[in-house]
Amino acid sequence: MNITICCTDTKTEPWVAGLRAALPGAHVSVWQPGDPQADFAVVWAPPQPFLDEQPGLKVLFNIGAGVDALLRLRLPPGAQVVRLDDAGMSVQMAEYVCHAVIRHFRELDAYEADMRGGRWGYRKPRLRSEFTVGVMGLGVLGERVARALAHFEFPVLGWSRSPKSVPGVRAFEGAGQFEDFLAASRVLVNLLPLTPETENLLNRATLSRLPAGAYLINVARGAHVVEEDLLALVDSGHLAGATLDVFRTEPLPAGHPFWNHPRIVATPHTSARTLRDESIAQIAGKIAALQRGEPLAGVVDRGRGY
Repeated sequence: MNITICCTDTKTEPWVAGLRAALPGAHVSVWQPGDPQADFAVVWAPPQPFLDEQPGLKVLFNIGAGVDALLRLRLPPGAQVVRLDDAGMSVQMAEYVCHAVIRHFRELDAYEADMRGGRWGYRKPRLRSEFTVGVMGLGVLGERVARALAHFEFPVLGWSRSPKSVPGVRAFEGAGQFEDFLAASRVLVNLLPLTPETENLLNRATLSRLPAGAYLINVARGAHVVEEDLLALVDSGHLAGATLDVFRTEPLPAGHPFWNHPRIVATPHTSARTLRDESIAQIAGKIAALQRGEPLAGVVDRGRGY
């Protein structure tokens, strides 16, 4: 069994050592042009020549949550694309989103500004019952985020393409219920996969459906948001602000208006990072399951994009 690793901007040596320890009978190496055919590949943002040279791959294990960049490439026709089910990302995502929601709800940004200015003051507490949080996307990460928000007793809504049921979450589904979902969301959290259908989904028309004073948290992909529309709606006062962890161009270019906007918080795509040891254990487990003839969890439907 041959396993090749092709991960851009990732230190590969620990992945090689970890996979060799987890799968002692496997030959594990970092891909070099001209290498022999491998059975399995562990990838992140691989170049097209790698995929062209490996037409016999059985499975591509994508070590990030999103597979949109990978699906834009020409993939080996017989290869399954498998995403990691969690790999320690869901609790990180729940931490990040809950922090962003609570910071906005409790107006901690305003208190921070007061303290920097030497001002001691109070604000009238907001009513939690009026602070409905809508989570777009109820996959592994979205469900974990929704459950964490419900723990803090926020009213939580969830929207997904197909029917989903999460305890404590009011579910909306499909295009027919999308506008009702937006209209009921005081805070909107985006955790959708990026597909041709969801690209530019958060634009002037859809964001204007949010209640006046709503707040956006985007932790999915930058291409979901039409940046000019978001800025216009924040500047007009229709939106109170946004917390953004993902952007159309990363790193965020110097001089971009998000850098210094007083009502936008920007972080460097760090809401949920892949944890290597958990990922290696999961990949090894999936390979072992495949060798036993068992079905794989996390197989990506190329047609749907997730």
